[in-house]
Amino acid sequence: MAGALPDGEPVPADGSLPDEATRDVGANGFAVYVHVPFCASRCGYCDFNTYTASELGGGAGRDEYASTVLRELDLAAKVIQPRRVDTVFVGGGTPTLLSADDLGRILDGIDRTWGLAADAEVTTEANPESVDPAYLARLRAAGYTRISLGMQSSAAHVLRVLDRKHTAGRAPQAAREAREAGFEHVNLDLIYGTPGETAEDFAQSVQTVIEAGVDHVSAYALIVEDGTRMAARMRRGEMPYPSDDVAADRYLAAEQALTGAGFQWYEVSNWARPGGECRHNRLYWTGADWWGLGPGAHSHVGGVRWWNVKHPSAYAQRLAGGVSPGHGRELLSAADRHVEDVMLRVRLRDGIALDRVDRAGAERALAGGLLEPAAWAAGRLVLTLRGRLLADAVIRDVVA
Repeated sequence: MAGALPDGEPVPADGSLPDEATRDVGANGFAVYVHVPFCASRCGYCDFNTYTASELGGGAGRDEYASTVLRELDLAAKVIQPRRVDTVFVGGGTPTLLSADDLGRILDGIDRTWGLAADAEVTTEANPESVDPAYLARLRAAGYTRISLGMQSSAAHVLRVLDRKHTAGRAPQAAREAREAGFEHVNLDLIYGTPGETAEDFAQSVQTVIEAGVDHVSAYALIVEDGTRMAARMRRGEMPYPSDDVAADRYLAAEQALTGAGFQWYEVSNWARPGGECRHNRLYWTGADWWGLGPGAHSHVGGVRWWNVKHPSAYAQRLAGGVSPGHGRELLSAADRHVEDVMLRVRLRDGIALDRVDRAGAERALAGGLLEPAAWAAGRLVLTLRGRLLADAVIRDVVA
């Protein structure tokens, strides 16, 4: 379970924002994130804000959850009126533990409140074992256009280390079922560097993703978070810690295989076939506004960031009392927003204009082979493949 939230400054009871924050909401795009905090079981590496049935109190279960989210949406409608909703992303947890009807109710509520753009991208995450063809068909009929499935690996022994419950073949099969149900875009997530994973295991995982016919792949190095079951096992010496060298080798293998299959990187950890990029994430990465619905969800509108109380019971109780579920907020300075903009845009294939970064730091990165010379000549900072491996170091060096 995720750690404690920062306090920040208090959120007004009605959730209101400063006038300057609401003056031009959505001018650079507007997104809605919906957090669904339920999981059937907890994976050993996960520190997300999720809860199993035994960890929840009264009034916080799945059956009433959609109605609770809609109450927050009612509050949000009194605070802002964006021009339109460009993207919706339902994450978790395991959103597909809710019924397809409830996920449809939430989407319909967003549309009635703020209006979905005619070409809105609507994504839900899903665990492979939580969906079947009938469920996927109902979800597609409800208006969802994109699904992101947590595959992690095609090796059964790696899935066991990660405490994943699906079989090795279920994720690619679910991806094919989603395509057959009419989903326009399908993503499979991979995790690399798990203790016990071999180079052959990961190569087969990437090949399995390619053969599944998806148009988007996310691949992340395993990160061991404090407070997780995996971290405890590593401290006890039951399994080794991940290796940075192994992670770099896995990344290079993913790049080679995916590029060879027609994918292209567009963010350090994300590859897509042409037209398959996740528009929702691009809005995050390029400074758009978004409202996060659900316990622990974060929002950002006009330079104000706030976050909701974490526990589903506290979240439901606040809304039942007509009070904002916001736990705290911060008003970002122009300097704060600049730093965040650099941190995010440097990771993108589009890169960032050179006049937005520290020139001396950028020149060092260029000399070290971490930046594309052709992009530099055109006035932009774009990472090379080696630069992607060292993206965090480049970011530290070029933040002006």
